[in-house]
Amino acid sequence: MKIIDKYILKNFLSSFLLVMALLLPIAIAIDVSEKVDRFLRSADLTVTEIIKDYYVNFIIIYGNTFMPLALFIAVIFFTSKLAGNTEIIAIHSAKISFTRFLRPYFIGATIIAVFALLMNHFVVPKSNKIFDKFNKDYLTSKKLDANYLTNLNLQLGPNEYIFLKSYTIDRNIGYNFSYEKYDGIKLKYKLSSDNIHFNKKDSTFKLSNFKKRFIFKKRDSIIAGTRLDTIFNFTPKDLINVAYMAKDMNSIKLVEYIKKAEQRGVSNLNTYKVELDKRTSLPIASYILTFIAVALSSRKKRGGMGVNLAIGISLMFMYVFFLKIGEVLGAGAETNPFFMVWLPNLIFGAIALFLYLKNAKN
Repeated sequence: MKIIDKYILKNFLSSFLLVMALLLPIAIAIDVSEKVDRFLRSADLTVTEIIKDYYVNFIIIYGNTFMPLALFIAVIFFTSKLAGNTEIIAIHSAKISFTRFLRPYFIGATIIAVFALLMNHFVVPKSNKIFDKFNKDYLTSKKLDANYLTNLNLQLGPNEYIFLKSYTIDRNIGYNFSYEKYDGIKLKYKLSSDNIHFNKKDSTFKLSNFKKRFIFKKRDSIIAGTRLDTIFNFTPKDLINVAYMAKDMNSIKLVEYIKKAEQRGVSNLNTYKVELDKRTSLPIASYILTFIAVALSSRKKRGGMGVNLAIGISLMFMYVFFLKIGEVLGAGAETNPFFMVWLPNLIFGAIALFLYLKNAKN
């Protein structure tokens, strides 16, 4: 690695860390001002718990969120400074092409992208889980009982569904249970009961006050009873997974959940797939945003760094806008989540390629 590479890479990474060091304290200060009254109302909450369980995870989650913005601003800031000091002109005068000039930026973007990938897939989900639990326990006005789940539904196969009004985890008892089997959109069979109890020893379910309904073309047949022992293609653990948000699972668990649900024939898993794809697409955007930022700020402009920052931040907001639109549309049942999540990268990748070719010719 040549001296120029070390110089650019060192300033690239130091500028990135500086921007992160400026953004995070501002975010923390705003959050403290909004939450301080709720912290004080929780008499059993200590300062250590607030820092360890809330703000450590706050920094991890929001630091990961701010990373693309910080990277973009840092590259524009540092490269505009190089251009303003005519250092880039000197570099080109030494017969260093624009492509060669990008090498240390590419190395820096790779370091940040690899770090972001590890964070997104394994660290941030764990922080989300702890952070959400803290919010539920201390900051939300309505306390939620993690042992008591309500309004549950689960797809067991292409045409099989179960519904539960509520389920108590520690007792393995659910209430107002219903199992339905369809032929297309027509209901063919329904099994309902007042409650359902899971027996861990033999993995069977005991239904109390049950009713079976067979639906034929011209008539229905109903069988009722006080007790029925049967088996289903699910366990109480599957009901708990339904209650978890996709963002709280690390990528290994999330992939396992998606595969298991697909084997059952669950029709719409796009919310989970969007979350999984987003964890990779955002770090890869580090390259795209870096190249756009270098291309925009590598030439000295009238107005200096301010013009570059204004253009860059405008593009950054457009990227975030397209990203959010892609997430919402990708979660729909009739869309391709992979394409929708990667669409912002495709659009801005094309912009980066155009700017690169334009600068490489000059």
